[in-house]
Amino acid sequence: MTYLASPAVQSIRAQLDHPVIDTDGHVIEYMPWVRDLVVDIAGEDVAQRLDQMVGSAPLVRQVPGELRRQAGVTRSAWWALPSRNTLDRATAMLPGLLYNRLDQIGIDVALLYPTYGLTVTAFADDELRQAMARAFNIYMAEAHAEFSDRLIPVASIPMFTPEEAIAELDHAVGELGLKAVMLSGVIPRPIPGAENVRGARFINGVGHDSEYDYDPVWQRCQELGVCPTFHASAQGWGSRASRTNYVHNHIGNFAAAGEAGLRSLLLGGAPMRFPELRWAFLEGGVAWGANFLGDALGHYEKRNSEAIQHYNPASLDRDELRSLIESHGSDAVTQRLDGLDYALQMLSDGDEDDATVDEWAESGIRSADDIIGLFRDRFYFGCEADDPMNALAYQRHLVPAGVRLRAIFASDIGHWDVPDFTEVLPEAFELIEKELLDTDDFRDFVFDDPVRLFSAGNPDFFADTVVAEAAAAVTP
Repeated sequence: MTYLASPAVQSIRAQLDHPVIDTDGHVIEYMPWVRDLVVDIAGEDVAQRLDQMVGSAPLVRQVPGELRRQAGVTRSAWWALPSRNTLDRATAMLPGLLYNRLDQIGIDVALLYPTYGLTVTAFADDELRQAMARAFNIYMAEAHAEFSDRLIPVASIPMFTPEEAIAELDHAVGELGLKAVMLSGVIPRPIPGAENVRGARFINGVGHDSEYDYDPVWQRCQELGVCPTFHASAQGWGSRASRTNYVHNHIGNFAAAGEAGLRSLLLGGAPMRFPELRWAFLEGGVAWGANFLGDALGHYEKRNSEAIQHYNPASLDRDELRSLIESHGSDAVTQRLDGLDYALQMLSDGDEDDATVDEWAESGIRSADDIIGLFRDRFYFGCEADDPMNALAYQRHLVPAGVRLRAIFASDIGHWDVPDFTEVLPEAFELIEKELLDTDDFRDFVFDDPVRLFSAGNPDFFADTVVAEAAAAVTP
């Protein structure tokens, strides 16, 4: 069957002189196939634990509301996949159908992330998590093998320990030949002493203050030619822990997870230690990236190793302060001058260890230009088509230091926020129609920057695809 593009999609494609790359579409895995793979990998007992996860919704509903905090149960996505639009549901499930509809949707090449496989980023059961990662990756490789000129499946890499991440990188990339990977920059870990309390978890990054050294993971990514792309959720964290309202938990969650992961990586120094890697943070948009850049620059300006001395208690002239208090203080203050040491103690402790004062030391950042360079050249932000804040990436006068941020087009097809796959490209193009982007900006958004991201470590990333010639012409 032939699927024809709508007049809107045809009109847009007629105006473009470049291809369109979707950097974050989603498949809906056919779970009977995945289950058989889990049995092959880890046995029927582990597969039965997979069954419990797949069928968890009725079990969750049975947990009384007053016990949900302790059990760590929050309201998650309950109706999250296309249903009324049966064609779109089937398209996300069947690679052959998606392949046949790409022209109708207006996309030349799509990178495809998992849906059920997203659980690999946060699932606490070590044995099942690793078996699922292996099974989902085999599934993705086999299901999409004959469509590789336009569909690029993405591997799920578990990150609870560096060892499991490297093992799956070697399998998924080294053996299966997958060339894009999904990781998590944040890991929910049990609070020591409360390991058996499911709700007692802290969020641990994979950079600064991590329980593990993840440098071997970044080194392996560099050796394999894959860029780390992070796709994690912050649902269930902090204020996003409603027991009854998914929307409450979902709003802003991908940006929060991306920000937490980037903050840990930046202050932990991985981007500076691995200058060849580019890093992408998906589904949270680009607005948080602009805010992070401004915040990081502000903190560096005021709290770098030299500037922090401005607040060193040893620099305070106590005689001058006492004189000023005597001259300008109220009677209630001057009558208590003998308590001046107590007044000056909090947030100004003179006994701070000198070795801990430079909080930028671990990051490897030695100037504001280092921060600006990372955001300008090496950090990428996945942006869904309907997000009006995508325009901010190209409004240099609004972004700190005049940086043009690296926004990359993402459809998110397969999930509830895309009720009609054919509307994705027209929604993204609205920013041109509203004169918030020009044609060069749009080209960067949907083609050039996706090429730059994925080709940085692997110049042949698009060599076997329908966009090979155009991708080869993109300047690095």
